[in-house]
Amino acid sequence: MAVRILWHKCLDSTNSEVRRRISQLDNLSVTAAWSQSAGRGQADHKWHSAPGENLTFTLLLKFTPESPLKARDSLLQKSTPEFPLKARDALLLTETITYALREFLASEGVISRIKWPNDIYVGELKICGILIENILEGDDVAASIIGVGLNLNQTVFPPDIPNPTSLALLTGRSNSPEAALEKLCGYIETSVELLRTPEGRERLDEYFNAHMFRRAPGD
Repeated sequence: MAVRILWHKCLDSTNSEVRRRISQLDNLSVTAAWSQSAGRGQADHKWHSAPGENLTFTLLLKFTPESPLKARDSLLQKSTPEFPLKARDALLLTETITYALREFLASEGVISRIKWPNDIYVGELKICGILIENILEGDDVAASIIGVGLNLNQTVFPPDIPNPTSLALLTGRSNSPEAALEKLCGYIETSVELLRTPEGRERLDEYFNAHMFRRAPGD
């Protein structure tokens, strides 16, 4: 299994691009953009990222329904993995990407936490946002479009963003976006492998719960 990274100079949104081209893209492909003109976050929020300074990308995962008939008729069957994912288990997708992101940040010397529903925080500061859009076929997840915005090199943010940080601010080092994404994709491969088995899914669930962001009572 290997992640294939497709870089673009500018897109409206990497999630939107993947949705447009989903039938042409392989499972475990990553669509990345140096800049986005209409980046999106949770609940129709916009995602701000200075062009060329951060990681903005979307991971595509495709699944094979349990039913042989559904698998045969699936519109998304190109290059699908050999395992299904039920809609009721969709939280595992959040667990999969947050596992990879936390392990990547830890490798850079940054300890982070997962803030519900789809953010990564360092202390009280947000370093990463995630937008997951699932395509369902009956009670199966046919595909998952997992968008990630990770603050990499940006050090100046608009004043209306309340609590941002970046890897550069935390470590004092600038990072090559291409090299950082290649490294991160190694952790994505590991986390997707965990998604394949009951034991791996249990590990993802335990990891997610152990590293959730907890505010003090009354906050």
